[in-house]
Formats: sequence, structure tokens, C-alpha cells
Amino acid sequence: MLTITKTFENRGLIELDLNNIEPGCWFNLIKPTAEELLIVEKATQAPHDFIQAALDPEESSRLDVEDNHILTLINVPVNKDALSRAYDTIPLAIINTPDYIVTVCQEENQVLNNFRASRYKYFTTFQRTRFLFQILYISAMLFLKDLRQITENSDRIEQNLRKSMKNKELFQLLDLQKGLTYYSVSLRSNRVVAERVLRLCSNAHNEQIIKLREEDEDLLDDVLVEYRQAIEIAQLQTDVLAGMMDAFASVIANNLNIVMKFLASVTIVMAIPSLISGLFGMNVPVPWGTHPMGFYFIGLFTVVVTTIAIIFLWKKKLF
Repeated sequence: MLTITKTFENRGLIELDLNNIEPGCWFNLIKPTAEELLIVEKATQAPHDFIQAALDPEESSRLDVEDNHILTLINVPVNKDALSRAYDTIPLAIINTPDYIVTVCQEENQVLNNFRASRYKYFTTFQRTRFLFQILYISAMLFLKDLRQITENSDRIEQNLRKSMKNKELFQLLDLQKGLTYYSVSLRSNRVVAERVLRLCSNAHNEQIIKLREEDEDLLDDVLVEYRQAIEIAQLQTDVLAGMMDAFASVIANNLNIVMKFLASVTIVMAIPSLISGLFGMNVPVPWGTHPMGFYFIGLFTVVVTTIAIIFLWKKKLF
């Protein structure tokens, strides 16, 4: 899907068609077709590999500069399955051209939806450098939002596991660990890209490619701070989840040992009556074999021996 928009003073974000393209437009490609990619490539004169960069789901974050065109490729958070709360990331390409800005992504994402819905304050499509920084900032904030949700989910799962050990909760913890791994890798690579953008802006030779206004410097600093904070939270939560998984694995193993110990004790206790009845049930002379109260004596003897065994095992904490 291709949408072309531009912000106008006092009118906000207005959608345009291909016949009304003008400098300062924003070309947004979501799940683009080959025809739409070709249209944008011809309209913006952006390099072909820049346009195609985000179409590879395994593409890593990077920054490329070619012929006054800048490709900023980052990974943004996406919740592919809201029911299972599986967290993942997808590539998002932001291409700054001399006259336009282009975004390419294979899926709908909250980062761009914030701008398309005009919910982001002071958003203008013709300030391309600031627009780039705003996208980086929004992506960092969404990472932090998801990390807080992961923390809340892990606390909830931990409380459930304390009450009863179920495979469902353990699988949910594994999903959270998987999502945190994706987030940690993406955050580190995104931070490297943001730092490269800062160095690019600081180079006086690149003023024609990317212009850094004085008010944009604070925004880029905020981006770096937010990414740094998100990385620390992701690392902390990863360590917590890893420790939690190890702890619950030990608890599960200990519970299994307790059950096996109890069953072994029960087996020993139940074997005593069987052993005595087997000995006195043989077709050979046995004590009290001819005594009229012999059965009761043997029964009482069995009860006493079994009770002694139970008390012994109880003191040894085998029950």
C-alpha cells in the first residue's frame, strides 16, 4: 500500500495523489507491491537497493549514504500475536532524499501509525531530518512501553507459577525470553545507527545531505538516552527471566524428588505387610501356626512393625 502525504500549515496532514507530488511529501510504503516500489523509485530517484532494504525480514539496522540519499534502517517493535503476546521486531527503512522522505515496511506498525493519525505534536513532512529523529524517538518509546509490559507479564506469570507449576506459564516465560532477545539485539543496533546519524550530522561536509537544526540536537540526544535506557531495562529483564527460569527448573526438579521420595517410602511401608504375610503363609511349620489366636498375634505384630517403620521414616523426613 502506497500513501503520499504532506503537512500544510493550518490544514495538517493531507493525502496527495501521484499527479500532485511536490517537494516535502512523505511516501509511505506498507506491504508494497513491485509496481508501487517502482513508482516511488522513479518519483524520488532513490537508489534501488535503498527502496528494497526493508523487504528482507532478517535485515539488520544500518546507515548508508549514496548520492545525497540517506538510508536509515532500524528495527521497530511489532506484536504479531496479541493473544499470545509474542514480541518481535521488523525492519523499517527511512530514506531521506533531497526533496522527499520515504518509509518502507513490510507490516503495519505503531511507529508510523502515530504519524499517520497525526497524533504526534510538531510533526511536519518537509522537515525531513527532524522527521527522521522523531521516528527514532517514537520507536525507542515503543520499545520501552513493550518492555514495561514484559515486566508486568513476567511478574504475573511468576505469581501463577508460585501457586501451581503448569507448562502453560513456562511456555509464556520462554516466549518473553525470546522477545527480549529480539529486543536486545534490535535496541543495540538501533543505538549504533542513532550514533552514526549524530556523527553524520556533525560532519560539516554533509550539510547538503542532512541538515541539523539547533532545536533538533536535543531531540537526537533524547533518542540516544531513550535507547540507552531501553537497553539497560532489556538486559536487566533478560537476567531476571533467566534467573527465574533456572529457579523454577530447580523447584520442578525438587518437587519431582519429593514425590519420588514419598512414593519410595510408601512402597517400603506397604512391603512390610506383604513380606510378613508371605512368610507366615508358607506351607511349613511357623510360630503360632496351631495357636487359636495365632492370626491375631501375627496381625498385631504386622501393625507394630509397620508403625515402627512409619515413625522411623517420618523422623528421617521421608514422608
